[in-house]
Amino acid sequence: ALQSAGVATVDGILFDLGVSSLQLDEADRGFAYARDAPLDMRMDQTGDLTAETIIAEWSAAELARIFRDYGDERLAMRYAEHIVTARQESPISSSARLVDILQGATPARLRNAGHPAKRVFQALRIAVNRELEVLEAALPAALDALAVQGRIVVMSYQSHEDRMVKRVFRDATTSSSPAGLPVELPEHAAAFTLLTRGAERAPEEEQARNPRSIPARLRAVRREGVRSSR
Repeated sequence: ALQSAGVATVDGILFDLGVSSLQLDEADRGFAYARDAPLDMRMDQTGDLTAETIIAEWSAAELARIFRDYGDERLAMRYAEHIVTARQESPISSSARLVDILQGATPARLRNAGHPAKRVFQALRIAVNRELEVLEAALPAALDALAVQGRIVVMSYQSHEDRMVKRVFRDATTSSSPAGLPVELPEHAAAFTLLTRGAERAPEEEQARNPRSIPARLRAVRREGVRSSR
């Protein structure tokens, strides 16, 4: 996209991976488990994949995978199996029906441990919008477009996003010199330097003022040395 716009390099890039509150608040999109709506969940309404399609067509194993990987849901397979059983009786096309299925599948001892639909709805939204696939492609492209001394800052709000950012930044800031050498080989030196020690968190006063900042994690890198000629 940058090259097509005639831009060779940039000095700074900010990724804010938080979802749009304006879109989440649209009742007809099905993002919110507290309101009944069609199971859509598309951020881009021109996309062809909806949450209803996933719920209707994906296998129990596929559903469990996204519930576990994208939602950190401990009951991933249990919920997936109940969904598959329920859809054989009648289509699951509304958020209210899905919530009822999830609540019915939740063991009594866990019903006070948070809403059972929270992580499942998050996982469905991520899968529908291919959020991790987009991020996985965008991070290396951003690193490649960065000018010398340029910086990339990423604010993530979910653990799976932060893990991906951490891995990409770790690889970019690690020397490729063979282990055990007493000196760094210039041609193997890391092209980037970490600017944060671990993930930075919002200070307590900001978390108290803005609860949405509580899960936020910030990581940053800077390009060092001379860019490659590729």
